[in-house]
Amino acid sequence: MNTANPFSRRQIIKGTAVAAAAATFRPFFPGRVLGANDRLNLAIIGLRSRGDQHIKSFSKIPGVRIKTFVDIDENLFAGRIKAMETNYKYTPGTEFDMRKVFDDKEIDAVSIATPNHWHALGAIWAAQAKKHVYVEKPACHTIFEGRQMVNAARKNGVLMQVGFQNRSRKNVTAAINLLHSGKLGKIFMARGLCYKPRVNIGRLPDGPQAEGAKPPPGAGVHAFTAAYLEKVHYDLWTGPAPLRPFNPNRFHYNWHWQWPYGNGDTGNQGPHQFDVGRWGLNKDEHPVKVRSFGGLYSWGDTQQEAPNMQTCLMEYADGTVFEFATRGLNTNPDGKIKIGNIFYGSEGRLEIDDSGNWQVYTGRGDDLGPSSKDLKDAKEEPGADSMNLAGGGDQAHFENFIAALRSGKRETLTCDIEVGYRSSVLPHLSNISYRLDRELKFDGKTEQIVGDAEANKMLHRQDRKGFVIPKLATSA
Repeated sequence: MNTANPFSRRQIIKGTAVAAAAATFRPFFPGRVLGANDRLNLAIIGLRSRGDQHIKSFSKIPGVRIKTFVDIDENLFAGRIKAMETNYKYTPGTEFDMRKVFDDKEIDAVSIATPNHWHALGAIWAAQAKKHVYVEKPACHTIFEGRQMVNAARKNGVLMQVGFQNRSRKNVTAAINLLHSGKLGKIFMARGLCYKPRVNIGRLPDGPQAEGAKPPPGAGVHAFTAAYLEKVHYDLWTGPAPLRPFNPNRFHYNWHWQWPYGNGDTGNQGPHQFDVGRWGLNKDEHPVKVRSFGGLYSWGDTQQEAPNMQTCLMEYADGTVFEFATRGLNTNPDGKIKIGNIFYGSEGRLEIDDSGNWQVYTGRGDDLGPSSKDLKDAKEEPGADSMNLAGGGDQAHFENFIAALRSGKRETLTCDIEVGYRSSVLPHLSNISYRLDRELKFDGKTEQIVGDAEANKMLHRQDRKGFVIPKLATSA
């Protein structure tokens, strides 16, 4: 190896490992003392696709026991319980109202995999009950909510991790370290890509579907008959969102495409790449300008509200540009990337996909520089054995949360709520710009949109009685 090469493997991987467990432990649980070998009791809130992965991942971690399953859809309990009894030989309890687990003194932490509109209130209620929180991306459904989550975590002395798994991926961390090293010169622009084909959900009537009905393509995983809905607590599912009549296209999964509950693919798959982009640009501040364009193309009649094609442009105070593209229709990759990020520096560019694989290109053409392949034979650093060199990171991120609980140190978290909130701001500002069809100027200190009362109203939804997001004082 040429020792003069600024991209040596040793330099690339130096400092990238994240400890999977702290060497010493101290109690961090209000109301009880936690020893190094004590069991941690968790509740999983939200049991469908992502929630099922939470169950599987936390169940693999020694010393962790899932005490309670929580979901407003009681139809899900039997299958999840059977899987736990088969695979882990014990039976968690069940609740349809998350407030019951916040009252349970035996529960140390909760993991939230609900629809986006419940992330903030669930996390805040948990923090106020002195429960630690793992919450899925985006951290919040609105910008106001995210700041209150940070305040709740700080005020109540709890740890709150956001599910941006790339923060616990060894390969991604190596790529970010390379970007920050200066070896690609000044990084003046980044692009985030969310090229993920979607289908038209069509249009369905309100209310349950007829017995024996087959769900239309894209309408969901099954027909929601009257018998099925008898075990669904729909008012609780609605929670802090406006109460609307039940419709299959506003329920399981398809809530992603409706503004009261989701944030479109820009705020669904997109947050992962927004986070990597902001991280790679080394921006701990908010952008000062945001503009977004797009629309619902080709599908014709549909109940989807969010766009299937969207372009977002963000500018930081120093002129650095962050572009983001959401494409839900047939499209070509950029280079080899369909979901991932591209960073442009004065001395080259770096492309990284959603698996954590990356490649540097230098020179005037496409001369190959270092890549994640250079890490394949690297020896894992102590404590990082859960970090998958090929990208991984999902299991490691859950393990990082548990390690932080045992260490009692916020700095152990790879994605503290403040980090996750700042990355979640980007898709939210982009969607506000798209919906209002104008450029936004954002004041990062006040976290307000400058000179635009209509846009500022969209930073926070109208509260629904019984499900109010509290405004909390900022705490250190």
